[in-house]
Amino acid sequence: MSALIPFNKPYFSGNETSYIEEAVRSGKISGDGLFTKRCQEFFETRYGFSKTLLTTSCTDALEMAAILIDIQPGDEVIMPAYTFVSTANAFVLRGAHIIFADSSANNPNLDVNTLEALITPKTKAIVPVHYAGVACDMPSIMALAAKYNLWVVEDAAQAIESYFDGKPLGSFGHLAAFSFHETKNIISGEGGMLAINDLKFVHRAEIIREKGTNRSKFFRGEVDKYGWVDIGSSFLPSDIIAAFLYAQLENIENIQAKRISLWNRYENNLAIQLKEYGIRIPYLPKYATNNAHMFYLVCQDIEQRSQLIEYLRGRGIQTVFHYLSLDRSPFYADKHDGRILFWSDYYADRLVRLPMYYDLSISDVDKISQCILNFFKNQNKFISNL
Repeated sequence: MSALIPFNKPYFSGNETSYIEEAVRSGKISGDGLFTKRCQEFFETRYGFSKTLLTTSCTDALEMAAILIDIQPGDEVIMPAYTFVSTANAFVLRGAHIIFADSSANNPNLDVNTLEALITPKTKAIVPVHYAGVACDMPSIMALAAKYNLWVVEDAAQAIESYFDGKPLGSFGHLAAFSFHETKNIISGEGGMLAINDLKFVHRAEIIREKGTNRSKFFRGEVDKYGWVDIGSSFLPSDIIAAFLYAQLENIENIQAKRISLWNRYENNLAIQLKEYGIRIPYLPKYATNNAHMFYLVCQDIEQRSQLIEYLRGRGIQTVFHYLSLDRSPFYADKHDGRILFWSDYYADRLVRLPMYYDLSISDVDKISQCILNFFKNQNKFISNL
């Protein structure tokens, strides 16, 4: 049965196609065109990032970060096990050994209290992931990094418009990576961005992004020819992608207001009643804001989650589980140090994501919520009758 309420649906603000046409008519649709510059200026002005560079994906932004901090074979990089594979791949490609941190009991973000014990003389960087756009304890992470002379790369893929005590996520670490994949709050289909907060990386970042050449300097008139000066790859997106993204950025306030209203409706519908059934909803620390990237439930076990997903599918509602712990993945299991990461596995087995996108209606949220409550009510009745 096809989903009547899909898990995700891309949002179009109205100006995407007209801006794409404008980009085409400009005669420059390769990277670093007019709309790329507009987007980068938007992010730098709104969030105070020292420098931003659009990339073809968040994965590319993370790969650039790994090159910029000079990851070498044998270097250790600490990150949560409960994350998307790109977080790890970017550093594994440079030869790093990944040291996985466990999630916290309160939410899937890494447990900051476990980090210091994971640091060794080989540790080169910490990569916190702001899961569901909820802030990690960045001041504590930055303090540890300063103490041990480590780099911090924020994986802020889900964290646009999220803050820690009023400071934007992505502005704490030396570098940060964002995603504009079609499942994110602000989208361009595929797309990402590297935020650079340590200015010493700016010059080399431009080179790495332009296949290892000083082409950006050439087009600014700073050199009379350009050549191959470093390693790099083709990380910059077409200006067509940037044109789509810019239309989204113009509507960021409206998009965020709608998503937050949907998120709040889920919370109002579900929080109290699900607590009676032992089902958890997202937890936000006092220091964190909510960018309404995701609304999820944490079931009691993997069987209950599977039954819930199937129950909702049968009623035309598409829900999905999320990450599997990377320490237990086929590729990295034999490279992991063997520690049991209880909370990472806990979320991997129990977390289910509910539909969340701009065109979702309040009545859709009410329908989804009622179906969820009916499932747990019926399940509870069944257990009571045993």
